[in-house]
Amino acid sequence: MNPPPFRIKPFGPRAVLLEWPSRLELEILFDILGFAAYLKKGRLAETQWEYVPIYHSLTLISRDAPVDLDTLAKALRSWYESYPGPESIRTREWELPVCYDPEFGLDLEQAAETLQMSPETLILKHGAATYRVFGIGFLPGFLYLGGVPEELRLPRKASPRARVPGGSVGLADRQTGIYPQDSPGGWNILGKCPIPLFDPQRDPPSFIALGDSIRFRAVSRAEFDLHRIEAEVGVYDHSKKYGNARG
Repeated sequence: MNPPPFRIKPFGPRAVLLEWPSRLELEILFDILGFAAYLKKGRLAETQWEYVPIYHSLTLISRDAPVDLDTLAKALRSWYESYPGPESIRTREWELPVCYDPEFGLDLEQAAETLQMSPETLILKHGAATYRVFGIGFLPGFLYLGGVPEELRLPRKASPRARVPGGSVGLADRQTGIYPQDSPGGWNILGKCPIPLFDPQRDPPSFIALGDSIRFRAVSRAEFDLHRIEAEVGVYDHSKKYGNARG
């Protein structure tokens, strides 16, 4: 039997929060995703429950009725003890184009100066790392990507911007991410991705999922414009460009 590694907390009258150890680790994320998949198989049906996994927690939201916390907590502990562990979780690898042109890299020069490297070196190092999707939220489709190298870690901006353009690629502490739409934000903006990451008319709305890995590929302004047009008319195909969507 596996003792539950999570704490169970009330999260309003219709939800509970399961908290794993507060660490940014792929093993924890996969355990959360695996346990959620296990619960969906005949225990807490998706027709009655909404699942919100992120980082090191899983929120379970009852769609129809208030939660009896004691009863549900007892059941969750029992289910985890019989849970065999995460099965093979299928993830995909994505390569996203990013233009680091000064028009888009609003904080590139300052970030490079703070990190004591040239903008060109910062771009190379940002694109050389492989990032993992640990969360999707804040805005619909906002990707929280872990795996930022120690040498690229920056604090959030002291004064957030009132408007960060959609598509902006930002850097903050141990994370990098992409703003799917215009919004306020306090991350250091290095460049811009021309591929829309969220479409409410699509199923699922975000084609990138938790656990997927992402690399950024630096592109010129001309290539950025080309990919933006391809995306707008619906001909940008991840499966045929640069080895995307593998696995």
